[in-house]
Amino acid sequence: MENLLNIFIKSIFVENMIFAYFLGMCSYLAVSKKIDTAVGLGFAVIFVLGITIPLNWLVYNYVLKEGSLAWLNNMGISKEMADFSKVDLEVLKYIVFIAVIASFVQLTEMVIEKVSPSLYNALGIFLPLIAVNCSILGGALFLPGREYTFPESLAFGFGSGIGWLMAVVALAAIREKIQYSNVPKPLRGLGITFITVGLMAFGFLSFMGFKLPF
Repeated sequence: MENLLNIFIKSIFVENMIFAYFLGMCSYLAVSKKIDTAVGLGFAVIFVLGITIPLNWLVYNYVLKEGSLAWLNNMGISKEMADFSKVDLEVLKYIVFIAVIASFVQLTEMVIEKVSPSLYNALGIFLPLIAVNCSILGGALFLPGREYTFPESLAFGFGSGIGWLMAVVALAAIREKIQYSNVPKPLRGLGITFITVGLMAFGFLSFMGFKLPF
């Protein structure tokens, strides 16, 4: 339980997808102009990360990983015909991970269109683009190297989504205030936004100095 809490908190603050790895920056910058839009996409990212990372963990550990298909040997298939314990499908992980992510993004898009048409129209093209959001695929690709258990993958998925939500809502709030500020003309628009994101990243970087008591 303590390790799950540790992974959850680290994925929000210390290993934030935006400020630690700069993954998913295109949609992050595009939808962070208004808080309402940022909140909507943020919750959509939480849903997609929270579901696809554990699901991709199951696919990787029971289908793709070397020797992961050994359970098929216990289903009455003789080893003379095929020894599944020697099968290695890890080379397919990019294709399979993307297929899983794209499926759930499509589901998320249909749900939002049905429940909140105004939010669906506000998000526009950036909602289906969650399928190619670097933070979504990056979270799945972290799994093989980190060797999480299934509960740990759940904590990591939801924590990463919450971290992304915090980052995009915080930037949206700042950008709404910046509209009323006297920003130098050459820095207006993305210029001051990039500076703001950099300063926010420095702030989140300071969390790396904390030692969690568990």
